[in-house]
Amino acid sequence: MAKPSLKSLQAHLSYRFRNRQLLLEALTHSSYAREASDRVRDNERMEFLGDAILNFLVSVRLADTFPQYSEGSLSRARARLVSAEHLAKVAGAVELGKYLRLGRGEKKTGGQTKAALLANAVEALLAALYRDGGLEAAQAFVERFILPADLGAKADELLSIDYKSALQEYLQAQHLHLATYRVANEQGPEHQKTFTVEAAAGENWRALGGGASKKVAEQQAARNLLALIRKKAELHG
Repeated sequence: MAKPSLKSLQAHLSYRFRNRQLLLEALTHSSYAREASDRVRDNERMEFLGDAILNFLVSVRLADTFPQYSEGSLSRARARLVSAEHLAKVAGAVELGKYLRLGRGEKKTGGQTKAALLANAVEALLAALYRDGGLEAAQAFVERFILPADLGAKADELLSIDYKSALQEYLQAQHLHLATYRVANEQGPEHQKTFTVEAAAGENWRALGGGASKKVAEQQAARNLLALIRKKAELHG
């Protein structure tokens, strides 16, 4: 099946490359470059540059939007916005996978849908935009696809401690079973529901958390469970 035209990708990005070769390089995985009969440059250097540009642009935007928050809180928010998980979702939004140039083996193993590969391609694409259109083009991409449209309203979600991750790390360090989550209760009308979630670790550890969304309730439950386990460990330590 023929690969989609780069015109459609550029239309999706609302940006037309003056130097089409930069876009091709950003979309070229090392597996393709190794198999190519002619000399082809892969996107690894683009990825390196894009990572630096992304961290810079996101840092500036967060510092401007949340001047009252500490460096630690801003670092947590940046980590979430530049994470491979988030960038893979960005790649999905622009359907980047179907434009990637992959080697035969990488195609067979589903390279077009691999989160790490897609995240790297987003960084390479950002670098290509910077090379072709300067910081303005790169910033427009970050604003449109990487940052939430309502960034100022996302303070609690972005800047708060990720208690689910903190709990899992603690449990792993203690060689305990990883936590599981289940919705224990839902209340209120559809547009204004509150959720109660139970976090459990093994057979003995249980804690509840509540919130206006399942994600918030899970974070609260994880926070409560982590505090409970740590308290018990201190008492028996």
